[in-house]
Amino acid sequence: MSATTLPGLRSREAAARPVGRRRRLGLGKPIRFGSAIGPVLLLAIWSIGSATGWIDQRVLSAPWTVVTTAGELIADGRLQSNLWTSAQRALIGLALGIVLGVVLALISGLSRLGEAVLDGPIQIKRAIPSLALLPLLILWLGIGESMKIVTILLGVFIPIYIHTHNGLRTIDSRYVELAQTVGLSQWEFIRRVVLPGALPGFLLGLRFAVTGAWLSLVVVEQINSTSGIGYMMELARTYGQTDIIIVGLVVYGALGLISDAVVRLIQRRALSWRRTLAS
Repeated sequence: MSATTLPGLRSREAAARPVGRRRRLGLGKPIRFGSAIGPVLLLAIWSIGSATGWIDQRVLSAPWTVVTTAGELIADGRLQSNLWTSAQRALIGLALGIVLGVVLALISGLSRLGEAVLDGPIQIKRAIPSLALLPLLILWLGIGESMKIVTILLGVFIPIYIHTHNGLRTIDSRYVELAQTVGLSQWEFIRRVVLPGALPGFLLGLRFAVTGAWLSLVVVEQINSTSGIGYMMELARTYGQTDIIIVGLVVYGALGLISDAVVRLIQRRALSWRRTLAS
């Protein structure tokens, strides 16, 4: 066999070899219980640090101390009572904020005049943190429940408005033309085109709104409250009880995670028709 035939044989050999499997692009397969990996790792670091003395117990109580304290708070009913009060405040503020945000988004998103009147002031409010308005709200409403619920409402309606309004304005114009062609009424147009088209934006805003409700609640419950998780934490700060403060933080964190998980579940079910990278 001559040397000139070797390159040809090698090329035919390479062509005959099976092509290796290409790496699949994308996020890969879902990791079972993947959302629990981060919290479990954090808990492990906290436990090891407490057991070895790296973490001072006066600065941060050990996990087992926090669990014991939580059991005592549950046994005497303090945790359940304060949790129920906090949940009521958050849910009322969240519900009112959702209604206000959706109504304003519909008015502004479906009318040039509505946008001219509403969008500017809402964008100004967006640039001002809700908690910066607390001194003014206290002067207007006092330090009772109204002030707390209005503060939560202000932290909720902005993300609902922003994302719902964006969802309305990004609806494909071909659907609007189709609705005009088939002669839909204004109400049918809103029900069949506007609301389904704005749903992805609304649900995204709802995730931010739920987080905003709990963040606002943390602050307002530490202002002259007589009940709630924040009040329990503020009282514990006065007496240097870090274990009770950690219990309150864990409760707030758990409420935030559960709320977000519920909204994400609704999002997956309601938008199951969409083909996205995550799906």
